[in-house]
Amino acid sequence: MLNIEKLTVKYGGITALDSISFNVPEKRIVTLIGANGAGKSTTLRAIAALTKPSGGSVRYQGEDILGLDAQKVVAKGISLVPEGRRVFANLTVMENLRIGAYLRKDEEGIKKDRKWMFEMFPILEKRSWQPAGTLSGGEQQMLAVARALMSRPKLLMMDEPSLGLAPLVVKSIFEIIREINRNGVTILLIEQNANLALKTADIGYVLETGKITLSGAGTELLDDSHVKAAYLGAAKK
Repeated sequence: MLNIEKLTVKYGGITALDSISFNVPEKRIVTLIGANGAGKSTTLRAIAALTKPSGGSVRYQGEDILGLDAQKVVAKGISLVPEGRRVFANLTVMENLRIGAYLRKDEEGIKKDRKWMFEMFPILEKRSWQPAGTLSGGEQQMLAVARALMSRPKLLMMDEPSLGLAPLVVKSIFEIIREINRNGVTILLIEQNANLALKTADIGYVLETGKITLSGAGTELLDDSHVKAAYLGAAKK
């Protein structure tokens, strides 16, 4: 579905991504793990046309989408749930969901998807007329995911969905990620909780200082000695 080839991003004299290549197969969950500053968020922002790469290609369903503006990328079927949630604090939950569907004209489809959001996130229905800024951190994360899904994406990218959330909320968020995937949405996930990300993902990539250093099935990377030492808090064998 998504093929990244030799993607390079530079900020001034700093190379944030150094010719990385990876694939995201359709209807799978793929995760990028790595330390802060490794280039994970830059990767998602480059795919979403929020950061301009200096080289490489981003092919989505066979089409090179590099050079499209962000709105056209969303229209193609790619949505990003940004780090820090970024909900519209002064707007209600319903208004945030409506903004997620701003490119759509199918009112019946929008109503159907909003009903699905409320089935997945019952608390959002209870809070539907509250300003988003009054929600808890976990509720705001749920709203950010729901807002992204309202564009009806084929590929959902998620940037640190567990950041700053209580363990029980994190567990709930990851259960929802699996549910979204079971409904046919492909997911590209970046997450500092490497253990949880690799247990959830079909395929994992390790990003270190702008380069992909390891790849494999999520379960395989969980057993890798380097991954254990660097990201899972285990000693190298």
